[in-house]
Amino acid sequence: MFAIPPIAGREIELQQLMQRQTPVWLPRTNLRLDQIRSGFACALHMHQPTIPAGTEGGLISHLQYMFEHPGEGDNHNAEPFAQCYRRLANLIPQLLEEGCNPRIMLDYSGNLLWGVGQMGREDITGALRYLACDPVMQIHVEWLGTFWSHAVAPSTPIPDLKLQITAWQHQFAAMFGTEALQRVKGFSPPEMHLPNHPDTLYEFIHALKECGYRWLLVQEHSVETLNGTSLNQEQKHLPHQLRARNSCGDTISITALIKTQGSDTKLVGQMQPCYEALGLERQHLNGVEIPPVVSQIADGENGGVMMNEFPPAFLQANRRIRDEVNGTAAINGTEYLELLESNGISSAAFPEIQAVQQHRLWQSLGDRPTPAGVDAAIATLKTAGDGFSMEGASWTSNLSWVAGYDNVLEPMNDLSARFHRRFDEVVAADPSATGQRPYQEALLHLLLLETSCFRYWGQGTWTDYARELFRRGEALLQDVAIDGRQPTTAV
Repeated sequence: MFAIPPIAGREIELQQLMQRQTPVWLPRTNLRLDQIRSGFACALHMHQPTIPAGTEGGLISHLQYMFEHPGEGDNHNAEPFAQCYRRLANLIPQLLEEGCNPRIMLDYSGNLLWGVGQMGREDITGALRYLACDPVMQIHVEWLGTFWSHAVAPSTPIPDLKLQITAWQHQFAAMFGTEALQRVKGFSPPEMHLPNHPDTLYEFIHALKECGYRWLLVQEHSVETLNGTSLNQEQKHLPHQLRARNSCGDTISITALIKTQGSDTKLVGQMQPCYEALGLERQHLNGVEIPPVVSQIADGENGGVMMNEFPPAFLQANRRIRDEVNGTAAINGTEYLELLESNGISSAAFPEIQAVQQHRLWQSLGDRPTPAGVDAAIATLKTAGDGFSMEGASWTSNLSWVAGYDNVLEPMNDLSARFHRRFDEVVAADPSATGQRPYQEALLHLLLLETSCFRYWGQGTWTDYARELFRRGEALLQDVAIDGRQPTTAV
């Protein structure tokens, strides 16, 4: 019997904790908004999937697999990758000793956090604990929430969006404590993939807000103005309100920071956001001058740029803004938003945006949408042959997470439906059921099957991993009991 990661069982406790809306950066920040001309907010995304490739098919981190099979592909970089996961614990203190004022945002998948623990890599988990819990690091490092298993939101079954979000919160709280979790107020969707189907986007934002998140990082190509136009250069550097409207006409919104440009690790690896910010001036937002912020995220370990060029570039950029004293500052997302709010600029003042293709959809529907009307409008717009799609948009605009992957998507949707038929009524009657092994083991396989990697690397080994996870999840749901009682709903 293998150990299950901490992905469930504390839902009520953590939701209550995360709903506390007290400022988390204002008591600590050493920045003043009136002294900042422009800013840049850099984030590093880290992920390693969990695969059924250990001894006797055990669930292991792909990082462990890399170590065990160094002759395959890029696996010889296993240790350099591992060092990338911990090196900010060295870079940030070094810059502080040099009189700099660095900032970084970190997005680690739940798979990766679990996997380095499975491997016994205390050098990594200890470094991450330092970055998450040390009082000095709390001034300089912001952790971002994400989906536990790096699922892509548009093609994740709607009932599982919140499960992915809360599983990550469980993992983070178990490793670093609830105080550290309470400081996590921004969310980084895997692959920057934003749903644009009205109902999926609405439920995604609803789940984020229920789980206590205040803002979301979005890719510039995944959003548009309410008039359907792309954001111009100035607009990209301001905070916005991302509005969603579902097929019943209900609306919901969340603050969004715009990640500029596409998927290119050189943007962060060579600290392009810093150098772009150096050329910006304060902008007016509703008659108030505020500093614009260049927001950017990149994989923290993939490729030679991030493995080799990022550390010296990060050091150099922070030294430059220390020495030039020109009003450009490194700043983190929640820090920026709380400084704005403390200066009387609330999220209600932010301009509104929506997911791409929404303008065309609502223009064709009118003021009174219905689920049937939305479905009909989408079907009609797709026939125009001009690229209309409800697959969402991400930083990999040339890649579909749906086309050609029926052999993964159909089992994924099937397992999700089976899971909810089996457990939803049980959990509604007894919330403590989420703390029991049958629930958690089935949930683990559902979350793992939704991992984006199984639909990124093409058909073959990775889709085989997905089918094996489905087979195991299906077997678990054939004969599972809670407290010795068989559920009343048949699969």
